[in-house]
Order: sequence, then structure tokens, then C-alpha cells
Amino acid sequence: MDLLKSLPLEHAESQPTDWAEEAVRADFPILATHYNGQQLVYLDSASTTQKPQSVIDALVAYYWSSNANVHRGIYRLSLEATRHFDAARLKVMSFLNAREAGEIVFVRGSTEGINLVADSFGRHRVGPGDEILVSAMEHHANIVPWQVFCERQGAKLQVAPIDDQGELIWDELNRLITDRTKLVAVVHVSNTLGTINPIRKIVDLAHQRGAVVLVDGAQAAPHLKIDVQSLGCDFYVISGHKVYGPTGIGALYGKRALLEAMPPYQTGGDMIRSVSWDRTTYNSPPQKFEAGTPDIAGAIGLGAAIDYLRKFPVEAIAGHEHDLLVRATDGLSSIPGLRIVGQAADKAAVLSFVLDGVHPHDIGTVLDQRGIAVRSGHHCTQPLMDRLGVPGTTRMSFGLYNTRAEVDAAVRAVAEVKELFRC
Repeated sequence: MDLLKSLPLEHAESQPTDWAEEAVRADFPILATHYNGQQLVYLDSASTTQKPQSVIDALVAYYWSSNANVHRGIYRLSLEATRHFDAARLKVMSFLNAREAGEIVFVRGSTEGINLVADSFGRHRVGPGDEILVSAMEHHANIVPWQVFCERQGAKLQVAPIDDQGELIWDELNRLITDRTKLVAVVHVSNTLGTINPIRKIVDLAHQRGAVVLVDGAQAAPHLKIDVQSLGCDFYVISGHKVYGPTGIGALYGKRALLEAMPPYQTGGDMIRSVSWDRTTYNSPPQKFEAGTPDIAGAIGLGAAIDYLRKFPVEAIAGHEHDLLVRATDGLSSIPGLRIVGQAADKAAVLSFVLDGVHPHDIGTVLDQRGIAVRSGHHCTQPLMDRLGVPGTTRMSFGLYNTRAEVDAAVRAVAEVKELFRC
């Protein structure tokens, strides 16, 4: 296969790197496993990240030594569980640089956080004739809740377009945010394109027109330094499983004044202050939005994941991942008939592509046979696929545990796909 010999990979070996690859990889036990006779190469971190041993240990330790309900008992085990749970909230507060712990609501993930804002904030602030604005690169989780919400409230859903590079068209965004816009919901980092949106600029424009801003930070949190005070956004959501933590846990940041004014999203135990047959009064945020027994272990695991991430300077993670992104981009771009989808000037570690004559699922299947896990399909961004004129893409997404050797193996495997299908 002459194509394989021509791939521009070897030159990059001389580039210096400060990243301690083997030490980092040793923290993730699943990376030592083998599939189809090959050591696992996991390039689907945009879907979910693998978990370091410290997170796994934190989950086991909770169930092993301090399993009890929180905020309800005066016995030692319950007090210990509550201490760990409350400490996890403080870690999320620090991770996002919120002003106080009361601005951090534990949810199941970004999706539930968006639904909470749509129902609790939007239901009482948005009515007929009002508008909600999203972008053309949104994940379904930041589209469908607003579609349903607008149908229910008689509001209109507006969509800010993107250009062929995968960047917001600023003049159109400026035109679409009007006095009728009540809320702008926008992704920080696109899960399909890798585009990093200028959140502060969007927030300033929206606030000038009287709109609030919700940011879907699921893809941004593992790659960027998040500072909600600096960004100025009103709401920010993250998912634990995207930041090397457990599934089923996430966090919603909301400005205190907004959370105070919002009614509960769900009702039940622990979100109440008092209950009688005549009247129920509600707790203050964040408990007001955390009805029932929370995912205690998940919150503790999320706290452990944040502890793990903070072992590394954000700049070091970003530099390592950017190196992988550039290397993969250079390698894949040399394959005839392959087109990279999403060429924004400011990108995170996500790379999507199409190969002439080969369905993304076929690419994913061939790579899986070689022990390489990538994502194939529309990535829960079907409207974006329609805008790009493709049914789907193959996506490689990188985490702090990936290596140059893995990138090289993936590029060679895609080149083999090219040869297999002789396209």
C-alpha cells in the first residue's frame, strides 16, 4: 500500500513534548485492555471519557465505607456521606469559578441541566411572541428541549447560522438577537466540529438586548479553563462523564438571583423547608432543585475527577491535545478523497471527516477490527449534518491519555480503509 508509506507522520516524532504519556495512561486501567487482538486505542472521548483509577476508587470507597443518605441523618455514617457530598459541590464550584456553592445544582448531566432551565426559568419568563435563539451547531440536547418549550409556550425558535468553516456568522447572530430574544442557548465547544465559540462576546451582545445566556459546556469542560464569572453567562451546564467522572451526574451553574427567582423543577424530599396539608415551602438553592435522594456516589466521583484533572495545568492538557489534533489533521489530510469537516480557526480536540465512497459506519467497523474506537454517524447533531450536506461523519476525539502513536495508528487504519474500498 503505497499510500501508507506516504503519510506525513514520521517527521513529527522529532517535535518535543513535555507530556508524561506513560504516567498518565497508567492512571486509566481500561487502556491496558485488548480488543480483536489489538491494544485498545480509544478515540471517542467526546462521547464519554475513560475513568482514572482514583475516580473508580472514590466510587468504591463511598459504597464500601460511607454509604448512607445525605442531609437526613444525625448518625456518623450519614454525616460522613454528607461531608463528602458537600465537598464535591465545593469542588465543582471551584472548577467553574462560581461565586458560591449555592450556584451549583447537581443534575444527571448537561441534558437535564438544560431541561431544568427550560422548564423552571423559561416557563415563567417566556411567552407568545418571544424568541429563543440557538446555533446551527447545537447538540440535540440543546435543540429538542427548546423546540418542545417553544411549542408549549407559543414562542419562536431562531437558529443562528454557521459558515462552511464551522464558525458562527457574526452579522447574522447580531441580527437575530433582538428585544424579543429572551434566552440564547449556545454550545461552548461543538461536539462534532470542535469549534470553540466566543462566549464572552455572545454574552455581551445578548445582555445588551436583555436576553440571558445558557452555555452548554459539556465538551468544553475537559479541554478549557472554565470561568463562569469571566464568561459572564447566566447558566452553564457540564456532564461528569465528559470530564473523566461517572455517568449520570453533572452540574448546572446558575447565577444566584436567577435560581432564587425560579420555581422548583421537580418536587419531593429534600427540596422542601416545610410541608403541611395546607402549604409547602421550598428550600433555598441549590437544594430547591435537587428533589429526592441525589446521586451521592456520582457527585463524589465527579469531585474525584476534578481533583484528578487539577493535577495538570490546563495549558499542559490543551497543548498536548492540540498537538494530537494537528498531527491527526496533517495525517488525514494527506489521504486522497478525505475531507475534514470543521475548519474553525479556534478548535478543541475533535476531528470529523468524510471519505469519498465510504460510509462512516464502514470506517468505524474497519477501525474497530483493529482495536481503534471512533465515532460514526450524526453525533446527535442531525441539523448540523443537514447544513453540511452529509449524512454523517467519522469522528476522532482526543483526551489527555491519548498518544501520538495512537493517532498514527488511526491514520494508517483510515488509509487502509481507502485501499480496501478502492475509492
